[in-house]
Amino acid sequence: MFTGIVQAVGKIEKLEPLAQGVRLTIRSAGLDLSDVSLGDSIAANGVCLTVISRAGNDGYQVDVSRETLNCTEGLGVEGGELNLEKAMRLNDQIGGHLVSGHVDGVGTVVAFDPVGECYLLRIKAPLSIAKYIAYKGSMTVNGVSLTVNSVEHDEFTINLIPHTLEATTLKHLKAGSKVNLEVDLIARYVERMMDFEGKTKGQD
Repeated sequence: MFTGIVQAVGKIEKLEPLAQGVRLTIRSAGLDLSDVSLGDSIAANGVCLTVISRAGNDGYQVDVSRETLNCTEGLGVEGGELNLEKAMRLNDQIGGHLVSGHVDGVGTVVAFDPVGECYLLRIKAPLSIAKYIAYKGSMTVNGVSLTVNSVEHDEFTINLIPHTLEATTLKHLKAGSKVNLEVDLIARYVERMMDFEGKTKGQD
């Protein structure tokens, strides 16, 4: 599990093709890897990946399956920047919200416009996950925990403050950019409970 609070920005230093995916060497001087062991999880652009080896003091390697590459954005480009977050510990402060690191869909940036010192980000989500997006609800965009400002059908807006822009890769977004989206876990559980209750009502 993660919180959606990005700890550092990293870069894909090397991409090696595998039979069924790719092996990435990710390097980040800003991410403390002193407590990272083989098998630990680190989210990259909101995708939970398993560390398979270390690459010096500031780098590590992960394998990414072809299925994951097909369902996400930003993991298949050598030199690409990534928002990084190590898996949370039980005693960590949850500054964002509970994030699983499993991308629900890839959205498209409709607009990314300055509003004073901030930026207004408008994203079109896949119809399959649009029902989970709620006003003032949580949404993870490329691994960043954000609050939905408005929602209309399959489009929603988010206000990005200067600190978020400075600390993440979201500052590079533009109209047409693809982004990894993960909806709030609570929304999924509510749907499941309501669906289950509807199917079992009257059967007792």
